Amino acid sequence: MGIRSIKNRISSYVASGSTRSITVKKNILGSLLLKSISILISLQVVPLTINYINPTKYGIWLTLSSIIAWLSYFDLGFAHGFRNRFAEARASGNIKLAKEYISTTYMVLLLLFSIIFFIVIVFNNFLNWSSILNIEPVYNDELRTVFGLLSCFFCLNIVASVFTTMLAADQKTALASLIQTSGQVLAFVSIFILTRTTSGSLNTLAIVFAGIPCFWLIIISFIMFCGGKYRSIAPTMRSFRISLIKNILGLGGQFFIIMLSMLFIFQFINIILSRIEGPEIVTQYNIAYKYFNILNMGVTIILTPFWSAFTDAYAKHDYNWMRSVVKKLELLWLLCIPLLILMVICSSSLYEWWIGNSVSIPLSLSMSMAVYILFQTGGNMYMYLINGTSKVRLQLILYLLFAIVSIPLMTFCCKKYGVEGVLIVPIIVFGLQAGIGRIQIFKIITGTARGIWLK
Repeated sequence: MGIRSIKNRISSYVASGSTRSITVKKNILGSLLLKSISILISLQVVPLTINYINPTKYGIWLTLSSIIAWLSYFDLGFAHGFRNRFAEARASGNIKLAKEYISTTYMVLLLLFSIIFFIVIVFNNFLNWSSILNIEPVYNDELRTVFGLLSCFFCLNIVASVFTTMLAADQKTALASLIQTSGQVLAFVSIFILTRTTSGSLNTLAIVFAGIPCFWLIIISFIMFCGGKYRSIAPTMRSFRISLIKNILGLGGQFFIIMLSMLFIFQFINIILSRIEGPEIVTQYNIAYKYFNILNMGVTIILTPFWSAFTDAYAKHDYNWMRSVVKKLELLWLLCIPLLILMVICSSSLYEWWIGNSVSIPLSLSMSMAVYILFQTGGNMYMYLINGTSKVRLQLILYLLFAIVSIPLMTFCCKKYGVEGVLIVPIIVFGLQAGIGRIQIFKIITGTARGIWLK
């Protein structure tokens, strides 16, 4: 089979089906190409960064980065609420309302994260990072500076990311991926140059990895709002509507509680590992996660366009299309099992090829991570589809219940079973998410959802 024949087959496949399906396929193919580049960059960044600093500092960097990522959970669910409301406005052809949703979301998040940044900076001056992360006191002053830099860029990025959220809501996920990947490329090139010209510095790392993609996104957003196809819905102060805040928060508030709960379940892992096992184990854990997360990223690429596509389909009562999509995605998930087994078998050789002998990853950690990723992809599959319908109350209850017990339970499991034990709780959560999510999505599609299943 020649290249031309393969190209024709792909073109024929993409062009078949409904307009919604064609849009989804185009976004998946475009995102797959761009995310492949992103994955390659993220893999190359690990040995590059470890050599630029050292395994201990890299573990510290990963832990600080994960703490900073918590800030994204404090947007009150605005981004997710905005995504669904904007998609609904576009589905109904209401451009004026879409512009008002964009303007309101930008203004609210700008005010909110200005306040959050101020609070974080004040508290940062009083934090004893050596005690929090169980590291030498000599790192304290440097970590305060790094944390301040990361906080600044991250808060800016949260506001700027309204643009890529809008693109996803407009079923332009491939374009959103292009913007994000190009920012990664710029950061990678910059850190590559720095490794050849400067000595290792966490401050420099923060400016490059957090600052460059942030400013790139701001520049692209400005260009596309001012002179591109999105000029008609560019945010303005005049289009800000206080009345829409409640509408966004009605849904966004539920997403906020879910995200805050997920913070306790998933984002404290690095801190727990650092305190109990040490920063070097954080490095081990994250290398294993980055390796197996390649599969999760691939699945996420496929899932992402379906969120807003399901919003559109649900608004138009196209249940046959929704049912067909669920069945196809379930078959895709089953393919993850042999792929993960193969990844485990090849893990030792690929770790050595990837990072050399600087860090050793036990087989038990690779096997545990494979199980975790399997459940994560399954749970996320139903979560993305349900999120598109805005019926998220069951998710809220599940994550809230586990958030209450997650930290002490993960701490206990880590002390008893080591680094592998810390994954027990997230595996259980994603397993329940998958089981409950499957029941709910089919109830919604068949019109049998009642009570809590339809909230």
